[in-house]
Amino acid sequence: MAESHKMIEPFVANQIRTAEDEPKISYGLSSYGYDVRCADEFKVFTNVHSAVVDPKSFDSKGFVDMNGPHCIIPPNSFALARTVEYLRIPSDVLAICVGKSTYARCGIVVNVTPLEPEWEGYITLEFSNTTNLPAKIYANEGVAQLLFLQSDEQCAVTYKQRKGKYQQQTGVTLPKP
Repeated sequence: MAESHKMIEPFVANQIRTAEDEPKISYGLSSYGYDVRCADEFKVFTNVHSAVVDPKSFDSKGFVDMNGPHCIIPPNSFALARTVEYLRIPSDVLAICVGKSTYARCGIVVNVTPLEPEWEGYITLEFSNTTNLPAKIYANEGVAQLLFLQSDEQCAVTYKQRKGKYQQQTGVTLPKP
């Protein structure tokens, strides 16, 4: 289904665990889901400008933009990133994005995110470092798993039909009121 509906691009049809004899945090097709990768663009939370975190009026000065092969999240802080994969969710499917146990066992939590029927775009991922130590996230490696739930009927209104505010997001997308 993923290939025939172009649900995931690029699509990796098997699970990748190493590249050129270097261990990787796995990504690609898994038993009942798909492990997505983190791209190399990050927004790391900072309080340098004393911005207030307000979901109704979000101040982008609360983040520092970073690009690279990894991201260091300060202790008890968080960062945003996006997936390498672009997703197109069919109208009869709900996907749930959950964290991978490799990161969870290090105190790095990926926020659980639903991807509603007919949502499309790069997923903005939210990483919380729950430890009192700096934490590292690796770009181009597995960071979260998508679980797909297919319904036997169409939903009443899809994300696309109701013109959802995060439809077709392309980069790391900040909160929208």
